Amino acid sequence: MTLSLEKLQQVVQNATAFRCRLELQPAGGRGTKVFPPTYEGGLYAIEERRLPNDANPVRCVLLDSVQSQANRMEDALQQAVDRNRLTLPIIEVDFTRYFPGTDLAENLRLIEPIGKVSSLQAPHRIVDAILRDSLVDENGSQKAFRSANPKHESTYGKRLREASARNATPLFELCPTALLFGMWDSTGPKGGLGAKVERALVSEIIGINAVLGAKTSSRIDPLGIQLKAGPLYKTPEDAPFGWTLTPEKAVIKTNKSKTGKEEKGPAKLGEDGRPSEANHGNVTPSISKRDRDGAYLGGGVTIEVAEQTIVLSLPALRRLRFPLNGRHDDHVDAAAQTVLAALGLCAAVLAAEAGLDLRSRCLLWPTEPLRWEILGKPGHIEADLSLSAEAAVDLFNAAVTEAKKLGLPWLDQPLRLTPSDDLVKLVVKSQHLAKSKTNEGDE
Repeated sequence: MTLSLEKLQQVVQNATAFRCRLELQPAGGRGTKVFPPTYEGGLYAIEERRLPNDANPVRCVLLDSVQSQANRMEDALQQAVDRNRLTLPIIEVDFTRYFPGTDLAENLRLIEPIGKVSSLQAPHRIVDAILRDSLVDENGSQKAFRSANPKHESTYGKRLREASARNATPLFELCPTALLFGMWDSTGPKGGLGAKVERALVSEIIGINAVLGAKTSSRIDPLGIQLKAGPLYKTPEDAPFGWTLTPEKAVIKTNKSKTGKEEKGPAKLGEDGRPSEANHGNVTPSISKRDRDGAYLGGGVTIEVAEQTIVLSLPALRRLRFPLNGRHDDHVDAAAQTVLAALGLCAAVLAAEAGLDLRSRCLLWPTEPLRWEILGKPGHIEADLSLSAEAAVDLFNAAVTEAKKLGLPWLDQPLRLTPSDDLVKLVVKSQHLAKSKTNEGDE
């Protein structure tokens, strides 16, 4: 079964959801290890779940969270935009001129390029602090994109203040993905009273019947450098290497002696000048630590099978309203809701096309094609709906064309913002701190 625009319009207004359940296996084959995401303390997200055909709860591990899946789908959309496969409203903050920025003050020069950060890449989409703390050109002057003070705020920001589920038109025009993946404008001018939109598209990947593995580590230095070959001393920044064995070439550091007296001397590299501080020498073979229950930390898992579940909630989309000039029109609402549904299908299909290389040592392979079900009237499921990437893009473009005919606003070209000087200075300072490693332990 294929999906036409007419069919999609009917489904959006009458059905409950599009659903896809996809079986996956490690690319290395059944029984090979995969590595889930780790959380605080090096832990994996493991829980018991009730699954079909299993009388007892089954031990499952999270392989890719809902938030991560949303980011991957947004990245797939960004790549499609970059390759001119589709046009989508996007807001970009452009850091390009700040690297190398030789004509700028030193505290405005990035030491690593950032390029552009779009609303598809910013963690909180259109309401992210990166966009909020940037400027937009309006009528020949620069205004803050968002500001607590309306006097300094752009017209875009003022319209976003009024956004809600019953007035989703500003978000539809500027960042429709926020209506699909959800957002909360909690850091905007209205604080906790800012617009909140629930997530309509949910995707997750779990590993079923998970067994924890052990992680080993070692390093054999081909040079055979020994611990007692040190100590290594820290050299000035203009030296070719960061260390030396010659104390006279080292930077001078003031230390307190055991008697409390201040003494100057050559600074050792790192804590104690061991060769390993310069990444030389052997690393003793070891096995990963265990948690309080005796399970290995960070050693990956073997699983019976992995499963990806994608659900696009149509009631969530139907709750959104899109007034034009203050007036509600059911036809306009339906057209915008259809665009969002098409965008959701497009995002999921493009992400699947990009592959499931989730992280190092976690490449998954679908054992079957991506097929959708339509959950219609109670107890009625339309199954075996297939949708290629090109068909999904065509469907999305057709839905956008129909929405525009009804007067719905749609940003065809990226809205470009300039980061504020203070934001750039904050980034520059952070880059310098990261380079010198003095911010270890900070976020």
